[in-house]
Amino acid sequence: METSHFLQYAVMFLAAAVIAVSFSRRAGLGAVLGYLGAGALIGPHVLALTPDMRQATQLSELGVIFLLFVIGLELSPQRLWVMRRAVFGAGAAQVIASALLLGTAAWLLGVQRNGAIIVGLGLALSSTALGLQILAERKELSSTHGRLAFAILLFQDLAAIPILALIPLLGPHAASASTAADALTVAKFIAVIAAIVVGGRWLLRPVFRTVAGLRIPEVFTATALLVVLGVAWLMQLAGMQMSLGAFLAGVLLADSEYRHEIEAQIEPFKGLLLGLFFLSVGVALDLGLIRREPITIALIVASLLVLKTAVLFVLGRFSGKLDLAGNLRLATLLSGGGEFAFVVFSLAGQNRLLDPAQRDALIVAVTLSMALTPLTLIAVSRWLATRQSPASRPFDPIVDEHPRVIIAGYGRMGQIVSRILRAQRIAFTALETSAEQVDFSRRFGSHIYFGDPARPDLLRAAGADRAEVFVLATDDPEANLRTARLVKRAFPHLKIIARARNRQHAFRLMDLSIDDADVVRETLFSSLEMTRRVLVELGLDAALAAERVETFRRHDANVLQTQYLVYDDEAALVQSTKDALDDLERLFEADRANDAPSGR
Repeated sequence: METSHFLQYAVMFLAAAVIAVSFSRRAGLGAVLGYLGAGALIGPHVLALTPDMRQATQLSELGVIFLLFVIGLELSPQRLWVMRRAVFGAGAAQVIASALLLGTAAWLLGVQRNGAIIVGLGLALSSTALGLQILAERKELSSTHGRLAFAILLFQDLAAIPILALIPLLGPHAASASTAADALTVAKFIAVIAAIVVGGRWLLRPVFRTVAGLRIPEVFTATALLVVLGVAWLMQLAGMQMSLGAFLAGVLLADSEYRHEIEAQIEPFKGLLLGLFFLSVGVALDLGLIRREPITIALIVASLLVLKTAVLFVLGRFSGKLDLAGNLRLATLLSGGGEFAFVVFSLAGQNRLLDPAQRDALIVAVTLSMALTPLTLIAVSRWLATRQSPASRPFDPIVDEHPRVIIAGYGRMGQIVSRILRAQRIAFTALETSAEQVDFSRRFGSHIYFGDPARPDLLRAAGADRAEVFVLATDDPEANLRTARLVKRAFPHLKIIARARNRQHAFRLMDLSIDDADVVRETLFSSLEMTRRVLVELGLDAALAAERVETFRRHDANVLQTQYLVYDDEAALVQSTKDALDDLERLFEADRANDAPSGR
């Protein structure tokens, strides 16, 4: 890429980020659609400002690599093992069923049999970059449909390797590969994966420990980039998906003490390169072919969306146990094509499984389906919405100085914490996102501020960099998790005491490395106190009733730790609950036996 072209593309990309994405986000359409629209606008069929985007497109693929690495950082190996049923069950079912339906449709429309097989497999894959970016924007990665979508996308990335290997074998002049060559290829795959696993477990942590000891931020950033790009390069040399290697490296670092710092260093590069990726997809949209063959393109796009939606809807209903809203969001998110289809169809054309016209039509249809995904999801979300969000109000300026405690959420729990702190003359700052709650509390003399605790600038203004404890008392689980993730990343010195609505919410907080002892389930202690009073009223000695309740509390804390490792596996969770109940009954039987001599 010449210097003039590089500067031209840099200016266009930054202009797209500043102008198109700003307008798109302001209109409620999301950043992805802004990038796609800007790419189509500057592309060769409208303003023709991009004479050559090939090298920029190669650079943009790094965005997908960084995205998968950051996603891997969120998953420990134990959590990934727990997800195996969703990945290899729901993921495999989606790819196989979609490929059968779409391949059959392609064959009926005139594509030769072997070509139809590749068409079905290529169209069965969805866009990892688009899907995960939209889920992250909408704060839905931890939702039920978000977790199922991630599992399906992960299997699709794994399936990419055999799909690529299958294309030459189905070509009309496929060379008869020797058994030795096949064995060598498999051995190479295994060796590369083994090197990444061993290196990630035994080498990366000491390296990051040494680099962190230098206390030079740019060296730490360079090390993080070296890990991501180095692993991607190794996977590329082995002929495997680069993004899959980056994901694996992230998983191996998920349990390390440097996880949050690595994620914070990678995040800016991931965001910019992903934006470039979506921009290049928009540039590649062949509007001329759409004008020349509108019926053909529309038929391919409609078949793709309808057939994959049907498969995903059935899968979400019976595998993910999703309700109507979750099913619609899952189907809308993954029904389009994916970026990997570009590689599949280009390679299929080289192996003469598809003629040039078929290849070009499929690539345009996939690009168009990706561009339609954000719009369709917005329409579905608005249709599902039952109420509008309250009118916006500017955040309050914060004047408190040097608080020892920051309270996020001023509902029932936050108010009690603040009253005790005030009585102890402990300085705190309280933040609340409900304007009505702020106005109501101020009438009673409470000194709180209206603002979103998930905003880092607001937390800095509130004194988070000097505070000691962060009380996370918001009652919305998604907002609660979003704030906890930010505080862990931006203010790692803060001790987080977090409110959890239920066990599932507690598990999500524990995923963020918050100690289970610091996760306070909002109904647990009141329920225990109620139970103690019931036992006393039934004639049990007060001390003995308190002892029974304490036995249950300790037992439940142990069960919480055990179930944390299997909470995504419903069958294992059910069995764990049954086992815990049996264990608790045996504990109480033993207590009653010990009390028998005293007449109790």
